[in-house]
Amino acid sequence: MAKAEMAPSRGLRGSLTRRLLAPTQPGLTCSCRPLSSPAQDEASRAAPVEAPGHSYQSLRVTSGPGHILHVQINRPEKRNAMNKAFWSEMVECFNKISEDAGCRTVVISGEGKMFTSGIDLMDMAPVLLQPQGDDAARRSWYLRKIISRYQETFSVIEKCPKPVIAAIHGGCIGAGVDLITACDIRYCAQDAFFQVKEVDIGLAADVGTLQRLPRVIGSQSLVNELAFTARRMMADEALSSGLVSRVFPDKEATLDAAFTLAAEISSKSPLAVQGTKVSLVYARDHPVAAGLEFAHNWNMSMLQTDDVLKSVQAAMEKKDLKSVTFSRL
Repeated sequence: MAKAEMAPSRGLRGSLTRRLLAPTQPGLTCSCRPLSSPAQDEASRAAPVEAPGHSYQSLRVTSGPGHILHVQINRPEKRNAMNKAFWSEMVECFNKISEDAGCRTVVISGEGKMFTSGIDLMDMAPVLLQPQGDDAARRSWYLRKIISRYQETFSVIEKCPKPVIAAIHGGCIGAGVDLITACDIRYCAQDAFFQVKEVDIGLAADVGTLQRLPRVIGSQSLVNELAFTARRMMADEALSSGLVSRVFPDKEATLDAAFTLAAEISSKSPLAVQGTKVSLVYARDHPVAAGLEFAHNWNMSMLQTDDVLKSVQAAMEKKDLKSVTFSRL
């Protein structure tokens, strides 16, 4: 970086440091205001635009207001059943999103009358029921590779550093539960229901539900009940159990709320938000001591960002963070 570019940053850092270390003035408080109503309306009303570089058979990706991408499962005529194309396209889609410097938050939903009916059995049957190989061992090895590849379809959501908000309406069945448990935040409509459906088709769920759902709900007894019986969990029970954090009257209200939340998240420092997600996922899977060590290793470099200075200055001046311009990440 040239000296001319470094000077403003050093000047800002020094000015803010002096202000923060100075005696507190009576009545001086730091506050960050929530999104205003106009911002919420903008998030809800903005017309979707097809996101460049995202062309798929089973998905539709559009750019929302600000730095938001909207990923829709887009097979409404098949109740958004997950066909062969879906399993590879989700990986391609979220790998691109992970590297997209302009994207800060993702909303994922289903087109049509439901979120998803799960695996498209008609399309997937040849892959699952007629594995390739000359003997049992080779057929098993083939299935192992297939299952591993399908697990990545949802793990890629968890690995994506951008927060992913699931907006669920209607049925979320089978592999749909695998998908949403890999998301960071889950909102649903009052008509939503959830089914761990695999036992009804002679399978044990193997692409994420049995591993992530116990950590999301926190009740092994309830997870076992749902997985052993394939019964429906309705929206109110999903809320009380912690599977979703909010329930809304219908699909439109759910999407509006999801985009409002996405807009609020997108107004924050992308370094702060993405670092928070990475740390949360790491902490979930490791002991507290390891999580703390990860955090200090992470922040020994990330604390040197100008985003801290910009955010603190906005708070001291009682400005909305949406007025702050953060660099792309």
